[in-house]
Parts: sequence; C-alpha cells; structure tokens
Amino acid sequence: MKKILFPTDFSEVANNAFVHALEFAKIVQGELILLHTFELPIYDNQFFPENYNVIFDSIQLSQFDMFKDEIPKLRAIAEERNLDKIKMRHRLMDGSLLYNIKKSIKEDKIDFVVMGTSGATGWEAFFMGTNTGTVLTAVDVPVLSVPLEAKFKKIETIGFTTRYRSKDKKALKDVLKIAKKMGAKVRSLYVKTSDSDVSEATIKHWEEEFAEEPVIFSIIPSNDIKGTIIDFILFKEIDVLAMNTYKKNFFVELFRPSLVQKFSNRLDIPILAMHE
Repeated sequence: MKKILFPTDFSEVANNAFVHALEFAKIVQGELILLHTFELPIYDNQFFPENYNVIFDSIQLSQFDMFKDEIPKLRAIAEERNLDKIKMRHRLMDGSLLYNIKKSIKEDKIDFVVMGTSGATGWEAFFMGTNTGTVLTAVDVPVLSVPLEAKFKKIETIGFTTRYRSKDKKALKDVLKIAKKMGAKVRSLYVKTSDSDVSEATIKHWEEEFAEEPVIFSIIPSNDIKGTIIDFILFKEIDVLAMNTYKKNFFVELFRPSLVQKFSNRLDIPILAMHE
C-alpha cells in the first residue's frame, strides 16, 4: 500500500489540498499520514526558573487540543466525498516542518507528499522559499503541490516536460503508472531551443520505446521555454503538470506574476514535482 504524507496547518489552503490527497490515495490505493507540526518558542530558563516546564507543557497541550478538534473536520470532508474508507493515521510533531517531513518520510516509508500552496499570484513566493517550495526541492519523493484555486476534478490529461535525459525517462515511466490508474493520458513536451543538443535519434528511440503507452510527444521549436510551457498547459487543457525538479530559478521565472496574471483564471493546476 502506498503511503502519502499530508502536512497540514488546518487552513483553507490545506483543507483544499486534503481533498486532492484523499482522491490521490483512492487512485493509488494508499493510506494518508496527516502531519501537523509546531515549533516551541525558545526561552532562556534563567529568566523562567520556576515555570519553564509549565510554559512548554501548556503550549504542547494547546497544540494537541487544536489537533484533536480539527481531525473530525477532516474526517467530515472525507465522508462528504464518500472517501471515509481511506485509511488515515496522524502525527503531531514538535520541530521545523521540513525536518519533520523528512523524518516522517524515513520512518513511515512515504511514497508521496501532498501539500497546499497559495494560488497563481503566490507562485513566485511558493518557489522562492515558502514551506512548500522548500519541501519541493529538499525531499526525495514526488511532491504534489495544490493551489487553493485548484478545486479537484477528474484528471484526464497530465502534462510532462522533458529534455530527453535518462532521468526524465524514469520520471515519465512513474508518471505513466499514475496516469494509467487515473485513466488519463500523458502529453509530453520538449521545447527545442536554437542551442538544443538532443539528437533526432534520441527522440525517435523514446517514441519507439513508449509506442504502446498512453503518451503523446510534442516538440515545439522556441527559445521562449517558459512561455511555451504556459501555452502548452492552457491550450492542451493540462490538468496536472509533472516536472522534474529543475533549479528553483526556473520555477520562479515560469510562474512569475507578469506571466501568470494573464492566465490567472486558467493556470491554477497542481504540479507534481518528480525528483531526479
């Protein structure tokens, strides 16, 4: 059974992503591990010699009480979607979010992470170091990031960007496994720039190797990589975009507000970050 880690702060963004996590768990026949983390403040106990432990205990208790109150709300969301049979476990952990995600990935043998992030106007901040952006590039399992505006719908087309590298081939095979479970097709995009070093033989080899798979290969000559990807998302009606984790700057440029604002009503799709 696949294990899906769902970090949550019980916000509207997280609750929207929870629906995607539930549906994803159903598709891959997995279980959800719900993770809530909190960081205790640092006090110098020379100034609080008597009630130092009381302060920490009260903070921990308040976090536990909030966690205990919010879990039934998530179960209600699952029941509304007839997904209450999805197996769920819970973890309440003290410490930084990234540290606890990595710890849970190791201890619980996590296969996927699903997280919420801000919407189109927040993409730049997302990739420049907010919680989800940090996780995106710091863990070694696929991360599905879900904007608030991305309401769940049946996934029919998964976009996949490639540069025809061997590591891209492995990622494409993983994406195809997911697509088959969803009954979806994959549209692969290669933006061929003027200095492209991918040979025609390599492209032909890929097409032959994946000839029996539900994938359509598109090669678009352009030096505007980011604009071409955005057009691809829009005009091919991509429901989820799968990408290998390139450098952060690439994502920042791809989703910078000046580009996104033009298509803000249509570019709110989840991104599945595959790891190289």
